[in-house]
Amino acid sequence: MLFLYSRLQGGMEKNWVIKSQGAEAEVLALSRALGIKKVLANLLVQRGIRTFDDAKAFFRPQLTKLHDPYLMKDMDTAVGRIMAAISNDEGIIVYGDYDVDGTTAVALMYSFLREHVRNIDYYIPDRYSEGYGVSSKGIDYAAEKGYRMIIALDCGIKAVDKVDYARSKGIDFIICDHHTPGEKLPDAFAVLDPKRSDCEYPYKELSGCGVGFKLIQALSAKMGIEFDDITHLLDLVVVSIASDIVPITGENRVLAYFGLEKLAQSPRIGLQALMNLASFNEGYVTIEDIVFKIGPRLNAAGRMESGRTAVKLLVSEDMSEALSMSKNINTINSERRDVDTIITRQAVEMIQRDKSLQEQKSTVLYNPEWHKGVIGIVASRMMDHYYRPTVILTQSNGFASGSARSVNGFDLYQAIDACSDLLENFGGHKYAAGLTMKISNVKTFTERFETYIQENIQSDQLIPVVEIDAELNLSEIDDSFVRVLNQFRPFGPENMAPVFFTENVSDNGQGRRVGNDGDHLRLNLVHEENPFTVFTAIAFQQGNRFSKIVNGQSFDICYSVEENEYRGRKSIQLNVKDLKFD
Repeated sequence: MLFLYSRLQGGMEKNWVIKSQGAEAEVLALSRALGIKKVLANLLVQRGIRTFDDAKAFFRPQLTKLHDPYLMKDMDTAVGRIMAAISNDEGIIVYGDYDVDGTTAVALMYSFLREHVRNIDYYIPDRYSEGYGVSSKGIDYAAEKGYRMIIALDCGIKAVDKVDYARSKGIDFIICDHHTPGEKLPDAFAVLDPKRSDCEYPYKELSGCGVGFKLIQALSAKMGIEFDDITHLLDLVVVSIASDIVPITGENRVLAYFGLEKLAQSPRIGLQALMNLASFNEGYVTIEDIVFKIGPRLNAAGRMESGRTAVKLLVSEDMSEALSMSKNINTINSERRDVDTIITRQAVEMIQRDKSLQEQKSTVLYNPEWHKGVIGIVASRMMDHYYRPTVILTQSNGFASGSARSVNGFDLYQAIDACSDLLENFGGHKYAAGLTMKISNVKTFTERFETYIQENIQSDQLIPVVEIDAELNLSEIDDSFVRVLNQFRPFGPENMAPVFFTENVSDNGQGRRVGNDGDHLRLNLVHEENPFTVFTAIAFQQGNRFSKIVNGQSFDICYSVEENEYRGRKSIQLNVKDLKFD
C-alpha cells in the first residue's frame, strides 16, 4: 500500500493509504475485454479477477457453482447417521449458539428436519447461566426428553468433554461448526468443519449456518429432494453471513447473492415481520441492511432475554404470531440500545477520570454492575472511540467475564493467550474474543495485557486507517459507472465497497449540517475540472468541519459511490469516509 497522508479528526488521527494497483497491462486488457472504464477494471484485478471468465463468474454468481457437500470431511457419516435416525424414528435436538449465526443455523436445520422427523426440538443455551457453546444443561435436557442425537451448529468444535458426557448418556453428536478446532477434535459421531486440518473442502470461510446448509444439501441429495426445493433456506444463510462478518468471497458470495434475492422477494414470515418494523426499501435488500437492521434485533433477543425467542420467530409459520414476536424483539432491541449507550458513557467517563488509563495502549475496564448481554457491543464502541485493543468485563456467575476487540492488524487472540494462566477459559480469533477469569485476577490481567500490548504493537497500528482502492476524477462517475459498480455487490469482508480518492473538491455553498445535533454534513460537491457538475454527498460525524467547508475552501475526500433511492427515484450520492484540508 502507498501512504498518502494522515490527519486529525476530533483528536483521532487517520492514515490514508492507497492499495496496490493492478498491473497496467492486465487492467487495460480487462478493460477492453469487458468494455468498462480502467478504474473499474483495476478494482477487479485488485480482487484477483484477471480474465473475462473470472469477471463473468464474479458478476453472475450461479448456484450450480456451489461445491459438492460430500467433499467435506465426515459428511457421508453425518448423512448416514441422520438417515438412520429418521428411519428408526429417533428424536433429534438441534442445538446452537445464541448469536445470529447460531439462531439462524438452528432455524435452518429445524425448518428442514421437521418435515422428516416426528420427534424434533431445538435448544439455545442461556447466555448467563450456561454461557457460550455446548452445555451440560443442554445435554441433560436432551437425555431427560429421550433424544438420542444432538446436531450442534455454530459451536461444538472444542466441546471435547461435553461430547464425551453426551456419549455416556447414549447421545450421539453431529457437529456443524466453522471455528478453528483445538488440538483435539471432539469424539462426535461426525464433525463437519471446513477448518479441520484433514478436511479438503475447497472453501474454508463458511458461516456456521452455511455449514448447516451444506449438510442439508447433502441430505437432500440422499433423499432425492431437488436442490431448488431447499433454496428457500438461503434467506437465513445470508443473514448469518452478513451478521457473522465472514468473507463474502467464493461460495459465501454465491450464497449471499441468492439469499439477498430471497430476502427481497419472498422472505420467510419471521424475517418479513422483522423487516416490516425496520424500514426496508421494498424489493431491495443489502448486506448493510442485515448488519444494521436485522442482525442487531435478532442478537438482542439472546443478549437481553433468550436466543430461543429469535429461533421461534424465524421458524414461525403464522404471520400474526410473527408480528407479535417481532414487536417484542424490537422492544428488546430498543432496551438493548439504551443499556449499551449508558454503559459506553460510563466506560468513557472511567477513562476520562484516570490519566493513567488515558496514556495506556490498551483498554481494560471492569464493572460488576454492567449488563453482560451488551459487553461485546461496548467493547466495539470503546475500541472505535480510543482505537486500541480493548477488553470490557463484568461479573457473571462469580467470575469476571467479558469481550475483547482489536485494532486492524493486531492479533488480539495471541495477546490474551499470553495471559492464559490467569484465565478460566477464553476463545475467539484475531480481532474478537471472549474471556473469563477470577475476579481477583482482573488487576494482574490488566497489567499483563497492557505490558504485552506495549511490547508487541506497532505505533501505526494505533492509528485508524482508511484504505483507498483508487484515485478517481468526479467526471468519471455517471450512470454507467454506477451500474457496473453495483454488480460488485454484495459487499462485505474481502469485497468491501470500493473507496475512491479525489483532490481539490469544494462545496457549492449549499452544504449544511444535518442530524439531531448537527453531527453530519449534507454537501453539494464540485471539482475544479468541472465546476458545473454537482454531486450530492453525505459525511457522517464530520459536522465540526462545516466552518471551513462553508467558506468555499477546497479539500480532498475519500468516499464510496452509492445509489440513493427516495420515493422511487434513484440518484448518485457520495458517502464521504474522511476529508482533509490543505
